[in-house]
Amino acid sequence: MEIYRAQQRKRPQRSGVKIIFGILGAGALLALLGGLGYFFYLLGALPKVDRLADYRPPILSQVYGEDGSLVGEFYLERRTVVPVDKIPRRLIQAFVSAEDSNFYQHKGIDYLGILRAAVKNVVSLRKKEGASTITQQVAKSMLLTPEKKFSRKIKEAILAKRMEERLTKDEILYIYLNQIYLGAGAYGVQLASETYFGKEVDQLNLAEMAMMAGLPKAPNSYSPIKHLDKAKERQGYVLERMVKEGYITQAEADHAKAAPIEIRPLKKVNADQSAYFLEQVRQQLEQKYGEERLYKDGLKIYTTMNAEMQKGAYESVVNGLKALDKRQGFRGAAKYLAENEVEAFCKKVEDGIDYVSLKQGSTYQGVVIAVNPAKRELTVRVGDRIGSITKKTMEWAGKLELVNAWGKPEAKRAIGLGAVLEVQVKEPDVNRAGAVFNLDQVPESQAALIALDPLTGAVRAMVGGYDFKKSQFNRAMQAKRNPGSAFKPIIYAAALDKGLTPATVIEDTQVEYDSGQEKAWKPKNYDNVYRGPVTMREALTESINVVSVKILEQIGVQTAIEYAKKLGITSPLAANLTLALGSSSLTPLELTSAYAVFASGGYRTTPYFVTKVLDRDGRVLEEVAPPRIPVFTKMSSAAPAEEGEEGEEGAKPIELKLPAPAQEPVPVGAQGLSAVPVISPETSYLMTNLMESVVTSGTGSRARAVGRPVAGKTGTTNDMKDAWFVGYVPQLVAGVWVGYDQERSLGAGGSGGQAAAPIWTEFMQRALAGMPVKGFSAPSNVTFALIDPRTGRLAKEGTPGAIQECFISGTEPTSYSQEPAPAPEAAP
Repeated sequence: MEIYRAQQRKRPQRSGVKIIFGILGAGALLALLGGLGYFFYLLGALPKVDRLADYRPPILSQVYGEDGSLVGEFYLERRTVVPVDKIPRRLIQAFVSAEDSNFYQHKGIDYLGILRAAVKNVVSLRKKEGASTITQQVAKSMLLTPEKKFSRKIKEAILAKRMEERLTKDEILYIYLNQIYLGAGAYGVQLASETYFGKEVDQLNLAEMAMMAGLPKAPNSYSPIKHLDKAKERQGYVLERMVKEGYITQAEADHAKAAPIEIRPLKKVNADQSAYFLEQVRQQLEQKYGEERLYKDGLKIYTTMNAEMQKGAYESVVNGLKALDKRQGFRGAAKYLAENEVEAFCKKVEDGIDYVSLKQGSTYQGVVIAVNPAKRELTVRVGDRIGSITKKTMEWAGKLELVNAWGKPEAKRAIGLGAVLEVQVKEPDVNRAGAVFNLDQVPESQAALIALDPLTGAVRAMVGGYDFKKSQFNRAMQAKRNPGSAFKPIIYAAALDKGLTPATVIEDTQVEYDSGQEKAWKPKNYDNVYRGPVTMREALTESINVVSVKILEQIGVQTAIEYAKKLGITSPLAANLTLALGSSSLTPLELTSAYAVFASGGYRTTPYFVTKVLDRDGRVLEEVAPPRIPVFTKMSSAAPAEEGEEGEEGAKPIELKLPAPAQEPVPVGAQGLSAVPVISPETSYLMTNLMESVVTSGTGSRARAVGRPVAGKTGTTNDMKDAWFVGYVPQLVAGVWVGYDQERSLGAGGSGGQAAAPIWTEFMQRALAGMPVKGFSAPSNVTFALIDPRTGRLAKEGTPGAIQECFISGTEPTSYSQEPAPAPEAAP
């Protein structure tokens, strides 16, 4: 009986165990089925590996200047794809040694590597080493999102296995070495080779290859540009790995370690100097081809930009604005930092520096960390570098109080510890110490410069402001500002076509006009001097306001408006006499294009930026041909030729008759670019000759420094809110505007001749370097006569003050100075 009872007690226990095991078994089966279901779900949801066989990654679109030089890039990932046979075998071996030593043995997953990494991570009690193969890295980069989930690791492993089944090892390496990010904005080994060493990937030596192969682990930490010591350490590791794998000998590794590394960072072509020009091209092409194609499809974009002119334009604008700004005085530090804020601020500055040494002439933000009032010297930290501002390099700021204490000084004209200053590198640092800085400051005013080929309309250079990063507003094309006296040549040209001549005399005397309001309008001369009778030449040369208004009154406001439209002015113009003084707002592009008509002999062209676009396979997507304007030469305006005198190089002058003004365009190539003859070559020449006087003896005298025949005109608006200079030589026309975005006076030295003309002159000196000196040639039916500028009549040889004046044949004066002159009549 007892035995029976014991058996009865045991049976429920056995049943409970069975139930538990049954539940566990069912759970395990369900988990297995769920896992298999999820696995097969992942298999079905994974992207196709086959598309990697036609590897076409996003590649940068490149922008070229007129001479074929690279001037810009558009990209999401800065990459140039190179075939695997161009990549040196030792570079491949270096990457394999550093990143995946079993690459040629495994089938996508390195199980031994996983085990080895797991052991090291357990021993170190942290994740010290990963075990992703090169194939897995390609799968992650090309086919998966960057999510950090366990499921992604499963997907990565499955795709790696599939890739190994469908692609050869070389095909996988081709994708990997073109896809990988290697720091400094460079994707792929070709761009990295250019970025760090300034050479093609197939020209790298072993030392450079090993250094590049060390980058994937931590591209920023091992950057040879910013951390050469760490990059050398990593290079040594890669070389030892190559020895261990049998790719090189120990002697080769030692030689490579000892080899000097010359870091030659490739100058980024998307530099500040070209930013506004490139943005105009970008907008134009994105509208036409779409963002996807522009940024990923490797377009080859050929433009009208002259790279040297563009650089000169940018630097001229920067120099001119800084000079103007410094004339107005030092405004003080940008801000003050507490002592405990300096480190973080300097780290941020250092992160933005791409070079081992600071670039001479470049401007950075620095923090004052020491003050020596006795020597009048500041010690400044720029990023991780130390330099000084001496008494001499800040003398432009005048007498400043130097305070050896932290915190903002009470005195306005004082600099203390923690001051954040703009500093320009006068002498670069060596080993991150010892730089000499000029005290600098960011100008508050703005400027725009645009330069065109007057014979084609090709835009050679354009700067739309001081700093594109801070303001993308392109003042060269978008800012409408009053041109002031720079508009007068349009009025004078219309007057010449109405029968007036450069010798026509107008009274420079005060006058008032009914303005329709209580107070009459009294135009005033800039200098408040009234000269009595003056010729048109003198009036333009001295930019006499009253005479310009009287000329406009004589020819009619509507006539001038229509004439301006003919020259390409599209902005609305004031239908009153203030138009003569430039009261209607125009863009620098409009006004410069109008002057280009005078420079071209009377042809209006369409400004353009892009000449040709190719796709990544070299197919032409668009192409334009510049218009061809008939060329003529006869004589230079600087010295009219006497009868029988020979022209340049002893040759007889050539005369080609230009067509009369018409609205029929000169036939050109694709895209409809045209040159329309809108005014006569004779009128163009007379205006050029008149504007030469502005430079030789008038308000544009600063432009004489160009050292060749120049025609141009200054412009200054009321209270010096806008300063202009537009001028040209036969090969190039350029316009400069200076002012504040929010209109206010430029102050002392803010006239067109003082603020804009120096920028124009510096640019033209640089732009024309190497170009032949050319004078302006007169058409065959332009004649010269000796006149008395006091009367506008003919003068006899020896008459005091007599000058040679130019006329369209048949419009010369017919009476001499001592004879009564008939009153001038305007042509109908």
